[in-house]
Amino acid sequence: MSGNTDRAPFKTIHSWPRAILHLDADAFFASCEQAVHPELRGKPVITGKERGIVAAASYEAKARGVSRGTRLSDVKKICPDAVILPSDYETYSLFSVRMFEILRRFSPDVEEYSIDEAFVDLTGLRRSFHGPYGMIAKKMQETVEAELGITVSAGVSLSKVLAKAASKHGKPRGLTLIPGGDIHLYLRDLPVGNVWGIGPNTAAYLGKFGIRTALEFARKDEKFIGRYLSKPYREIWHELNGRSVYPVVREPKTDYQSISKAKTFTPPSGDETFVFAQLSKNLENACMKARRYRLAAARLIVFLRRQDFRHAGVEMKLCRPTAFQAELYGPLREGFNSIYRRGVLYRQTGVVLAGLVAGDSLQYTLFDDAVKIEKLTKVYDAVDRLAGRFGKYTVMHAASLPTRLQAQHEGARGDVPARKTEQKLFRGENRRQRLAIPLLDIRV
Repeated sequence: MSGNTDRAPFKTIHSWPRAILHLDADAFFASCEQAVHPELRGKPVITGKERGIVAAASYEAKARGVSRGTRLSDVKKICPDAVILPSDYETYSLFSVRMFEILRRFSPDVEEYSIDEAFVDLTGLRRSFHGPYGMIAKKMQETVEAELGITVSAGVSLSKVLAKAASKHGKPRGLTLIPGGDIHLYLRDLPVGNVWGIGPNTAAYLGKFGIRTALEFARKDEKFIGRYLSKPYREIWHELNGRSVYPVVREPKTDYQSISKAKTFTPPSGDETFVFAQLSKNLENACMKARRYRLAAARLIVFLRRQDFRHAGVEMKLCRPTAFQAELYGPLREGFNSIYRRGVLYRQTGVVLAGLVAGDSLQYTLFDDAVKIEKLTKVYDAVDRLAGRFGKYTVMHAASLPTRLQAQHEGARGDVPARKTEQKLFRGENRRQRLAIPLLDIRV
């Protein structure tokens, strides 16, 4: 790097005008399995047995060359002593809920970015905790590890983009702080394509201007950025320069443009009734989420993925926006019939509710059956209340019932998570309801 590149361009920035933490769990799924089963600590653990490919790998497995998406038949060649387990998504969700609860003890401003990632606004908390932001972040890491038995990496900086870049340093169990005066030290070796929000196409486009590192991008003047890049990338440019643009949003996301639900099932199936049942269940899940946020879909997209990973899909415009699956089963069946092929094995089904609009603002037309719509509204209000009280699938559409014949993500040999087969429930759980229960003690 030239001397000009090493010169700090951010020296005028106050060290901590804001303090945003990004917390990222280390090898989350595999770490949860090691926490529940301490005898697996230090061993190469892999989840995804039910799917035939690696869903997650512990750091011990990654050190041996195992990566996500690797076929399990190849894993045995790369790492013969790997412990391969079926995924237990209920357990992972419980760990996630508990982790976010721990973070909220430190700050009320917690954004649940994904099942194993969070942004936390620490600004102004140094006085409350009688120490610097690094000390607060360290306490958060230690609390998560002590109570859940998993490790997390953390990055603290002036913006969300910088904090996410910081959390990648020193994984696992890393803790990196990027104050205003040190931004250039962390951006000079960071490929611009590795910046959160910049994909390969944009990275290639920036490369045409000689921009290959995050520092070279951050150093471009505002006139250049405004001329050649759209608003999202101008915002990233500001964030890389230490100016916080993206707030930490504590409220759950509600402004969806589309809602998609897809599930992979194993073994693959060519049974028409069973494959359509999986699709029907996707639709129920999507509609349930749409009603939760009071949204209605104007378009329905249906797709099927074959065992050879080829897929086919179809999009249909609906007569009126709706989130009632009873009104969508006609289009669903029509779309399914147009892309389903007999004699073909399918491994995944999915639906997308697109063209979402506010359900509360819909107006009836002269061609709508207002009485029928009102009846459906009452029916699905009751269905949603029952689901909230007794569990998600307390009431199911008859078309979805064949999915009960084979559990989702259950392998041909009946591979299911040990916690289910051995009935080792966490304290406060029962067989019918698990996900809503906070994880209180992982060592029961």
